[in-house]
Amino acid sequence: MMRRGLVALGALLPGAAMAQALSPEQRAEVLQLMRQTLREDPSILREAMAGLEQSEQAERATAQTRAIAQYSEALFRDAGDPVKGNPQGTVTLVEFFDARCGYCKQLHPATDQLLQRERDVRIVLKDLPILGPSSVVASRMLLAAQRQGQYVPLYDALMRLREEPGEAVLRREADRLRLDWARLRRDMEDPAIQARITRNLELARGLDIQGTPALIIGTTMVPGAINLAELQRLTAAQRG
Repeated sequence: MMRRGLVALGALLPGAAMAQALSPEQRAEVLQLMRQTLREDPSILREAMAGLEQSEQAERATAQTRAIAQYSEALFRDAGDPVKGNPQGTVTLVEFFDARCGYCKQLHPATDQLLQRERDVRIVLKDLPILGPSSVVASRMLLAAQRQGQYVPLYDALMRLREEPGEAVLRREADRLRLDWARLRRDMEDPAIQARITRNLELARGLDIQGTPALIIGTTMVPGAINLAELQRLTAAQRG
């Protein structure tokens, strides 16, 4: 009876124009029917909200797929981007990360294992320092280390780090990797490095990335840390 009441209500109100055509008495009757139905079966409201959320998720996924296609050149084929794994790999995974992000650190062992097991994978690394000034400093240092051929070793070191990457800690990690500290500090202030970070931030906005880590493979975006099995499923799907 309750659901039939809602069906009848849907027939009575097929659109906003019809709702506006109702008299005050009819509108009051409709509202009373809705209140009574929801009191007797609140699950109707939960089902409606779940359906709305699913619809919004589908719309967001469709928009992201379009955005990935629109920005594919910047995502997959920017020659200036650091790459981990096989530089000539046939399967590309793009990772947006923040050097201070705990979830990025959780993801790191899984991507390492993926690269050890699947030799045709390349991971494009996109610095996305969104967690404050210390994140920006770490990203600048990473991109400066790239000029000395040490981006990936420093990236791995920062992902394994379990302390705040202040200047003393960064200096320690740079020394451990035998980086030229004076050159590193000088390059960190190069406007070209800030310009690259800015491009990554703009690209993330264009893709509606809400946080880190964010992975892109093919036309799929995966937010958050995932495990090795899921990474392997995604790479297998991309090969197929």
